[in-house]
Amino acid sequence: MKPLEVFVVDNNSSDRTAAIAKQYDFVTLLHESQQGIAFARNAGFNAATGDVIGRIDADSRLKPGWVAYALRYFESNPRHLTHLLTGGSYFYDLKMPRFFGWIQGQIAYRANRFIMGYYIAWGSNMAFPAELWRQVRNDVHNDTDIHEDMDLSIHLHDHGYTITYHTGWKVGVDTRLLSRHTRDQHMKYLKLWPRTFERHHLPRAWMGWVGVYLVYVSYLPLVFINWIGGLFLGRRPEQKS
Repeated sequence: MKPLEVFVVDNNSSDRTAAIAKQYDFVTLLHESQQGIAFARNAGFNAATGDVIGRIDADSRLKPGWVAYALRYFESNPRHLTHLLTGGSYFYDLKMPRFFGWIQGQIAYRANRFIMGYYIAWGSNMAFPAELWRQVRNDVHNDTDIHEDMDLSIHLHDHGYTITYHTGWKVGVDTRLLSRHTRDQHMKYLKLWPRTFERHHLPRAWMGWVGVYLVYVSYLPLVFINWIGGLFLGRRPEQKS
């Protein structure tokens, strides 16, 4: 099933993103000059004209049926029109991609549900009725020092909406945080997590800081193995076109 429309938001990209997007006649290219994921997200969400909005990231790879799955979910039950649907992932550039995707799911979904009391929406894989965005778009934070998808989740929850996590609705993502960032960049990214909690004055925000260092310690051996091209977690060879 094809989506009604596809938007690619060019947020001051320095690569060939815009040129590649223009090659596809079903893609509408949007330009957002204000730098930041939240501003790019806002541009895409505000431009959408359909009843259901789907969002993925630049590295997301969708399986056939991703759109149909989301539409069936919202059409199957009227109460789902107050839900945001989110799903899991697998790492397509690692060996044992689903195993490490499962680990990521425990951190992104299970740990956050324990801290916050509800699931979060993950920016690489989500869909929701457009009306939900219209209700919260004037409330969300556009700051660059927090996780904008987690911030969206908190605002949706505060408005009485439900975030539903389906483990079987997966997208492929890559391990750019493991393989391309320095240790300082890893830590800077991880700190967005508890800072989002603090921005919303969540009582368990301190747990996010504990999680930062636990996750960081677990990252280090994975980063090292990736750097040396280990046998267990080596990156998959690039496909030649």
